[in-house]
Parts: sequence; structure tokens; C-alpha cells
Amino acid sequence: MIFRNPQPPHPDVRRLWLGTYPVPGTSSGTGEGVWRVDLDLAAGRFDDARQVVVTPSPSFVALSPDGRTLYAVGEATEGTVSAFGVDDADGDRLEPLATVSSGGADPCHVVAGPAAVWVANYSSGTFTTVPVDASGSFAGEASSYEGEGTGPVADRQEGPHAHYAVATPDGSAAWVVDLGADRVRRYRVTPDGTGVEPAGTAATLPPGTGPRHLVFGADGTAGEGRAFVVGELDNQVHVLALGADDAGLLTAEPVTAVPACATPGPEGVGAFPSHVALSSDGSRLYVAVRGPDVVAVLDLVPDDAGVRLVHRADVPLAGVWPRHFAVLETVEGDVLVVAGQNSSTLEALRVLPGSGGSEPVASLALPSPACVVERRILEG
Repeated sequence: MIFRNPQPPHPDVRRLWLGTYPVPGTSSGTGEGVWRVDLDLAAGRFDDARQVVVTPSPSFVALSPDGRTLYAVGEATEGTVSAFGVDDADGDRLEPLATVSSGGADPCHVVAGPAAVWVANYSSGTFTTVPVDASGSFAGEASSYEGEGTGPVADRQEGPHAHYAVATPDGSAAWVVDLGADRVRRYRVTPDGTGVEPAGTAATLPPGTGPRHLVFGADGTAGEGRAFVVGELDNQVHVLALGADDAGLLTAEPVTAVPACATPGPEGVGAFPSHVALSSDGSRLYVAVRGPDVVAVLDLVPDDAGVRLVHRADVPLAGVWPRHFAVLETVEGDVLVVAGQNSSTLEALRVLPGSGGSEPVASLALPSPACVVERRILEG
């Protein structure tokens, strides 16, 4: 598979889609929406930022594999997910295709596959799948699956809270990270890819972890055969060893955990990891941590047990409450574009390959950014 960046064609300019929350102090539905912005890496600036569609509380967005459809959750008590056709020429316009129920309350994550869209609904704990057709629009009935279980943190784990969904590397299953139940739920993907079937638990985390986001290690790196989960409630990165059950579905077992960052949060606030991602070469983990407002850089180092996480640096951010970030691969090293939710800022920084430190690239004021996605188009 080959991805290309659409217009503008210069490799130093990257086009980004941004999901947002309502501006603090306002209610959902008051004009917030999806934004589009260019990052000019050579000039060191964000350009041409504009809101391209109004839709309520699109806190997470995702692009279809072919880059021609963008999906956005509507994070509200009666949750929704919307499909928008992307203007192939330059991405300036989003054409509304359809909006359907997310099958639960407060959807906070969406995954776009070639045959279906997956949605994690935080407050209700439900996981929903919606078939899509060749145009990217919804095609068929949505199916929702309830979670179960609680955890020891009474005010956050009174019930299941589906926070993140991801396909296993072989595509045979969906894993749903449940913050409320301290586990990763598992669903077998149907042969046609349009639906799923419940398939038990993929992994159980220590009580009070509050697992939030998960990333699989890359093949051919120290992270191969491992998955990495950030605990929002325990401020840890948990390393999971991958295996398979009798049915051939992927399973995982926690083997170790390390602090998500070395920088403490402010007194009375604490530290709350949000997003985790691999470096473009698969040799490092990046972890955004709210409270300290840093991105932690951890090296994946091979050892006798498979892999060891070594803290390299905490990159301080100008923004506040980093909810999500995108990793942009460049010839000079990874550039992270970080959404500062509470400061209404977007910032880009380059991670230095050796030290793990950083240098600033660009910054921009933008209302309550919550999610950053690079626009790429699949060819071949």
C-alpha cells in the first residue's frame, strides 16, 4: 500500500484534520466543528486554518482507508457518528453524507475500516459497529455491544467505559479498551468485515489501571509481539505479551509496567496519560500526559524478556491538557502535532532522534482541539 499527501503537493506541507470540543463555557451544538489546517514544515508555521463543517462536539475523527470519507463522533448523551465526503481536489470541503446513532452515550473514539466503522461510547460503555458502502456512507443496521464490570476507583470505574477500539494486526478481531472494567474486550470480525461477534476478553489489567489507549508494536522491531496500554488512572504504561487462544484469536498478558512520565503533575491535579503512539520507525513510544502537560518519549529496548521500556525524555508542551497527537514522519525525524484541549492551542514539535528531546516547529490558537489526523490517500 502506498499513501500520498493530497494538495498541496510539496512534501514539506502536511494537511491535517482536527476534531474539537465545544469552547469551554459553551454547550454542545453551539457552532464547533471539524477544522482543516496545513503545517508548513519548511517555513515553521500553520497555514490556512479553517472550520470546514459545523457538527456538534466532534471530539474524535477518522479517515477512511482511501482518504475519501471522514467520520466524526458527536460526543453527547445521545451520541452520533457522521460521515462526510472529502473534496478530492484539496480537502477544503466536507460534504455531509449521513448521521446515525452511535449506539450509546458520549462516543469518544471512531475507527474507519473499508467495510465498517467502529465507535467506542464512553459513558454507556457500548461498542458499536456500522457497515459502510463503497461511497463511504452508512449501509445497514448498526449493532451495539454492552460491556460489563467495574474497578476500584469509585468515581471513574462504577461501570464499563469503552474508550478506544483498534483492529488486531491480522485484522481478525477488534479490541476495545475498557477504562471502567480494567480490561480489553475482544470481538471477532465477521468474514465480510461489516460486523463483529463478541469473543470474550483479550487482556485483563491490574485493578485501578483505567486503560485508555493501546498500540501494537511493529513487526521487525523490539516491540514485535507486544502491545502497549496507557493507564489513565494509574499513570503507567503497561506492556502486554501477545499470544493466541485455542480458536486462534490474539490474546495478551500484562508482563510489566513503567511510569508514563517522569514529570509529576501539579499538586492536587495529578498526571493522566491520554494517547500513546509508536514512532514512525517503531523504536519508541510517545505518550501524552495531561497534568504535567508533556509528551513522554520511551525507547523500546530488546532484552531477555522481549522488550524493556526506557524513559528517554519528557517533552514540555506550551499547551495545556494534551488530549491527542499525530505523528508525522519526516526525513529529519518525527514531528508531533499536539492538541492542547484546555489551552485552545495546536503545537508542532520535532523529536530529536538521539536524545529524545525536542525543538518547536509551529503553534496556533484554535478552539478546543481534541484530535489530530493527517490527511493521506491510499494508492494501489
